[in-house]
Amino acid sequence: MMKRKTLHKSLKPHWVWAIALGSAIGWGAFVQPINWMQTAGPLGVILGFGIGALLMMLIAVSYGFLIKSFPVSGGEFAYAFISLGRTHAFISGWFLTLGYICIVALNASALSLMIKYVFPMIVENFYLYTIAGWNVYGIEILIATLGLLIFGYLNVKGTGLSGRIQFIFAIIMVISVVVLTLTVGMHPGAGLSNVQPLFPANTTSFAAVISIVAIAPWAYVGFDAVPQAAEEFDFPARKAFMLIILALIFAAGIYSFMILATSMASPWEVVAAKNHLWGTGYVIQELLGPIGLIILVVALSMGIFTGLNGFIMTASRLLFAMSRAKILPSMFGELHPKYNTPHYAIIFTIAISAVAPWFGREALVWVVDMSSIGVSIAYLYTCITAFYLFKWSTNEITDPSKQEVAPWKKLISLVGIIASITFIGLLLIPGSPAFLGIESRIALIVWVTLGGAFYLYKRKEYNSITELELNYLILGDSKDR
Repeated sequence: MMKRKTLHKSLKPHWVWAIALGSAIGWGAFVQPINWMQTAGPLGVILGFGIGALLMMLIAVSYGFLIKSFPVSGGEFAYAFISLGRTHAFISGWFLTLGYICIVALNASALSLMIKYVFPMIVENFYLYTIAGWNVYGIEILIATLGLLIFGYLNVKGTGLSGRIQFIFAIIMVISVVVLTLTVGMHPGAGLSNVQPLFPANTTSFAAVISIVAIAPWAYVGFDAVPQAAEEFDFPARKAFMLIILALIFAAGIYSFMILATSMASPWEVVAAKNHLWGTGYVIQELLGPIGLIILVVALSMGIFTGLNGFIMTASRLLFAMSRAKILPSMFGELHPKYNTPHYAIIFTIAISAVAPWFGREALVWVVDMSSIGVSIAYLYTCITAFYLFKWSTNEITDPSKQEVAPWKKLISLVGIIASITFIGLLLIPGSPAFLGIESRIALIVWVTLGGAFYLYKRKEYNSITELELNYLILGDSKDR
């Protein structure tokens, strides 16, 4: 039987929490509040993200059980293989790769946008072209590329270093958000009166809330970084569920605090009408001056850094797991001789993500929609697998090492399946408040076509591996678990 490569167990529990939280809270929490309020109003956004967090917690029940039972890199790729076989494993892994790489690209582009807002005279140099009304400059592409290279290098150096840095960044981010919200709340020029109206006038409150619920898979996608890191835990995998729940609670709190801070600082409808480059940055600077902007920039920087660091790690682990299963080229499964990290997978993630900044700000919207589809499909496969392994009674148990009598958890996993299908429907059904834009639909068709072509090319080799060997390559030995 072929030899299976494995990763070092070096991740501590608080590092894993930070990876989940930092991946969930990227640039969006600090850059998008005004845009979200235009769609749903302050209360609509907070309710939407709150409901989204609860739905993610239901889905997390399935993740917690599967991580405990199968602590291997690959996460949803491995879970789809367990319940539905190798073809569905490829589909799950392919769409999740799309979601992860999209979010790495998002954070790289957001880094350029942040610096462009703070130092426009520096960034707006070496004009290249205009896309969808947005001027693209050589300096902003350079900044995004440098950010990718720095965090790619940190990830190559090992999960011990990247995990420790992630925790420090996450703590700074949480403190900055709390300080900023309290400072705005206590300022005499701010107040809850600015939060009115709670919903936009041009839509119903239900449609407003649902439009935000629909992007919950993107908003909270970081929590599924945990299964990708499971092979590198230096602690019992059963702790993973609580780490996911804590990350989701903190993430929902940060989203809500940033909506409150932005809407209390200045009437949000007035700010939205002015179409500022960075609405939150504008209102905070107007209210609190340079100090307020510095606190916000620190929080945003930490959100971007943790997003870059977390998703480079998760994307590379997914590519590594798929390569180990012989469905992707062997180079993605190669480990660095010194650091034991999948360095070629990391380099590939950086290279693909570096394309996004060349398409300007409008590409951010397209990529958010794409990533939402990718992760929703992965959530669906995870919940299907958990539903398959949870049993109503002992009479249904055929493999006690993998299956568990848990009727309530089985029911929750069924709710997770319904929630995942709902997310996908909201994005793909015409007329939905969250229906994908034409650019996102075209990009999705291209990605599906590429995946289909790639699978047809590799199908013969992939299907030639026996079930026993593939089970070993994807899930490892039972003694490893």
